[in-house]
Amino acid sequence: MEGFKGAMARIGYARVSTVDQHLDLQRDALRAAGCIRILEDHGVPGTDRRRSGLDKALKSLGKGDTLVVWRIDRLGRSLSHLLAVVERLRLRGIEFRSLTENIDTSSAGGKLVFHILGALAEFEKSLIRERTIAGLEAARARGKQPGRRRALTDAQCEEILAAIGTGTAVRDIASRYNVHPRTVARGVERLGRGCRNPATGTG
Repeated sequence: MEGFKGAMARIGYARVSTVDQHLDLQRDALRAAGCIRILEDHGVPGTDRRRSGLDKALKSLGKGDTLVVWRIDRLGRSLSHLLAVVERLRLRGIEFRSLTENIDTSSAGGKLVFHILGALAEFEKSLIRERTIAGLEAARARGKQPGRRRALTDAQCEEILAAIGTGTAVRDIASRYNVHPRTVARGVERLGRGCRNPATGTG
């Protein structure tokens, strides 16, 4: 069952990149912020997709709850992943708060910050698309045939991983991206995490 008993629970998430680092600073800050439970990933780099603590935190949150982190880089592997996680939380009626940057999506200022981050992410995607097109045109000019384009980009697969982590069914994700569920499963497997049931995303 999603969430905890009681309304508007604050659930903390803490992470350190190496096993010789300590979580005490983050734990203390999250407890001071009123978190009733703290889920952790110890010795997990920011780029690692296997985060059991984050998965548990996302699944334990319910409508009206708030996910709290000590610093924003504790949550997202990348800007696109961070935005995808926060957007999935928003769709579930869950807020996000980062203590160090004083970002709170329940406030107008916090929402504005993520609108700006979203615009920057779109700008970054546009630059990547332009560079890709320029590279393909340059390859054609040199007489080289570019490889077959993938149905899902790595950035989209990261967004899909975040959506799966919040319990969204693979078939719903496939419909959103206008691809077959098996294409979603192959994209996720390409990033190192498989889907047990391509049709439903469940075991």
